[in-house]
Amino acid sequence: QVQLVESGGGLVQAGGSLRLSCAASGRTFSSDDMGWFRQVPGKEREFVAGIRLRAIRWRGDVTSYADSVKGRFTISRDDAKNTVFLQMNSLKPEDTAVYYCAGRGGDYAIDYPGGYDYWGQGTQVTVSS
Repeated sequence: QVQLVESGGGLVQAGGSLRLSCAASGRTFSSDDMGWFRQVPGKEREFVAGIRLRAIRWRGDVTSYADSVKGRFTISRDDAKNTVFLQMNSLKPEDTAVYYCAGRGGDYAIDYPGGYDYWGQGTQVTVSS
């Protein structure tokens, strides 16, 4: 199985930036895509961004973003370190949430938010106004 560990969360003022990291271990070859999600109490878990891991499965766009973060957040990866990042700029109070890293295997459309099987424990991001 794939194990995912998030880090990099914290407290930041509105307009500031944070960079989240997701370190993967185990059977990482079983994951074709990685994604970032977020969740606040009383709301469903929300898709934030996704990225292709396997070039052979790339179809069209390599990354996908929720409309609420497009232009502010950037997802990237470092294959040598088995790590996925989420650079978050121009943070807003409504970005406050627990952010989760996730992985999936299969040939999904990059903007499809379902099918994720492997989840980290989450890292808290708090944006003050």
